[in-house]
Amino acid sequence: MEWTETLRRTVDCLEAHLLEEDAAERAVKEACLSPVYLQKGFKLVTGYSIAEYVRNRRLYLAGLEMIAGREKVIDLAYQYGYDTPESFSKAFSRFHGVSPAQLRQNPGRLVPFLPLKITLTIRGGHGMDYTLDKREELRFIGLEREFSGETSYREIPRFWDEFLGAFCRPMWAGKPPETALEKAVCECNIGEFGVCVEAGASPGRFRYLIAGWYDGREVPEGLTVCTLPALEWARFRCSGPLPESLQSVNTKIFQEWLPGNPEFEIALGANVEWYSMGDTAAPDYESEIWLPVRRR
Repeated sequence: MEWTETLRRTVDCLEAHLLEEDAAERAVKEACLSPVYLQKGFKLVTGYSIAEYVRNRRLYLAGLEMIAGREKVIDLAYQYGYDTPESFSKAFSRFHGVSPAQLRQNPGRLVPFLPLKITLTIRGGHGMDYTLDKREELRFIGLEREFSGETSYREIPRFWDEFLGAFCRPMWAGKPPETALEKAVCECNIGEFGVCVEAGASPGRFRYLIAGWYDGREVPEGLTVCTLPALEWARFRCSGPLPESLQSVNTKIFQEWLPGNPEFEIALGANVEWYSMGDTAAPDYESEIWLPVRRR
């Protein structure tokens, strides 16, 4: 399905099932697209995660009902998906800046949040710097954690900081690798890749590996092997300091390349980040984003 139409259908599905507990999961399933890419693309194009969109729409509608005076706070809390009136009131106050009772007294404080209208302007998506690369099965080894699309932008950098502090900085200071895990980090060049794979039956969550090439060795405790099938990959070149260069290219992929490219679609719920050696803050630092694609 064409990317812009996928986003429109996702919004339509969310609106049709807005007050249902599984609204976000239903929209992801109906999109017929990898949850990893739908969640990431929705956030990059609209500025909101799918869960944030649902939450904001519900709180806006709850505000309208509060002004109309038709419902009590406890009834609105349960109607709009909150377990307790207290949790509803707290979320309501964060969104509107006033409590439910205060909004009823001062309707002008209502914060509007209307259904999104998806329109994309194509700005040279075909001019992006990428190459197509057919590869056999890819095998990675690395440290793995599961993340939510809601918090991954904050938590993945912390994961990298932990990895650098535990393994890389001691080695850079001259400490030789001693344990099987430390030797694997060094000899498999773990840290060359960041590998993102959807987490099976967990919509909105994905597995992320700080990884290197797997060489067939016995896997030390604490490490995981990830295998991706033979595919064609679109490899997008990023030049400049991290994370700005990667984030900029990522945004262009979803705002320009996918909606402006009729030839390819996403083939698998995974993507790979490649990092070169060197100073990640340097203006000429090189990295890449690899997307698995198939021809339409």
